[in-house]
Amino acid sequence: MRVLVIGAGGREHVLCWKLAQSARVTKLYCAPGNAGISRLAECVPVRATDVDGIIALAKREKIDFVVVAPDDPLALGCVDALEAAGISAFGPRRAAAEIESSKIYAKTLMQKYDIPTARWRAFDRPDEAIAYIRAQGAPIVVKADGLALGKGVVVARTEDEAVRAVRDMMENKRFEEAGARVVVEECMTGPEVTVLAFTDGETVAPMPSSRDHKPVFDRNRGPNTGGMGAVSPAPGYTPAMATLCEKTIFIPTVRALAAEGRPFQGVLYFGLMLTEQGPRVVEYNARFGDPEAQAVLMLLESDLLDILQDVRGGTLARADIRWRPGASCCVVLASGGYPGTYPTGLPITGLPDDTPERMVFHAGTARRGEDCVTAGGRVLGVTARASTPEEARRLAYETADTIRFEGVHMRRDIGI
Repeated sequence: MRVLVIGAGGREHVLCWKLAQSARVTKLYCAPGNAGISRLAECVPVRATDVDGIIALAKREKIDFVVVAPDDPLALGCVDALEAAGISAFGPRRAAAEIESSKIYAKTLMQKYDIPTARWRAFDRPDEAIAYIRAQGAPIVVKADGLALGKGVVVARTEDEAVRAVRDMMENKRFEEAGARVVVEECMTGPEVTVLAFTDGETVAPMPSSRDHKPVFDRNRGPNTGGMGAVSPAPGYTPAMATLCEKTIFIPTVRALAAEGRPFQGVLYFGLMLTEQGPRVVEYNARFGDPEAQAVLMLLESDLLDILQDVRGGTLARADIRWRPGASCCVVLASGGYPGTYPTGLPITGLPDDTPERMVFHAGTARRGEDCVTAGGRVLGVTARASTPEEARRLAYETADTIRFEGVHMRRDIGI
């Protein structure tokens, strides 16, 4: 089969890495891809949000199957457009993807179907949001309604910090129209867990749990990022908790979307908080998380293409999904200044050879002649798997410390 992956980050690199292992993949493409992906697939300079360009590429190269990985093209209806053009695609349709592209829609869905989440209110006027914050007090959480590259959430420790977040999103247009409306919600406490799940709209197949680390600095300090690292499985996510989450959150969410006429076929991301009152939803995403995908897919034994096609065909119940025992750890190497402004085009040295136990997934990289250079805020995801979490973490950091570029920054407490 001729397969096309849409996207350019670490998530897309791990997807290409797994798909390239399938005996059924005869030719692999990625649009637009990056320096690491170019070793596995033919990279084509078509932006992930250029839906017309993606369709033209798929037709020109006689693509059999398209994997739409990032949030933006899903929200734009890329899967709908591909299917309308007669091209088979993996990922939710636009209506189902709104569970990620609108925080307000997701919260309304959870409220209607009694899916546990934080108390919340939505606002389209900053003065009303600020008055609500003053009445509720802090800590409190402010979220941009739309897509904001994983940076549209502020966990405010003071009322003034929350007010600044509202003004930043709604008045200063930091996230453009994504922040035109905001959700203000209670600040939940407890361990955070991510569970990615394959679903064809009926069957739900959870993957091993993981834990993402969003703040840029150690001990969860500093602004939120797209993710500075992840471990799998998540500490403390017991089989009993997994069963409870499946019963009260995973299956009810998939059934709710079906009842709303928005059947979800793809990967549904459940961001959870394990509170004293039980597990609650922090957020949904409509695709593989990044960097959670790097950690989780390192543990997948089965043929990923077979699973994705079973999801697309509504036959997930028959899928052969097997996971390796053990644990994995992904450590993100970021550009100096990220998630604010940062330079690009800096040479990267010390990249090791990949092994089955240790992979360096490229996120923000490009080729400049023979050199690999930085091309984004999150540059690399150094990922290792081992029999224990401690060994996976040790191997990931041991590898990360061999890699150099000017201003390189990483958290030192991933998995702790």
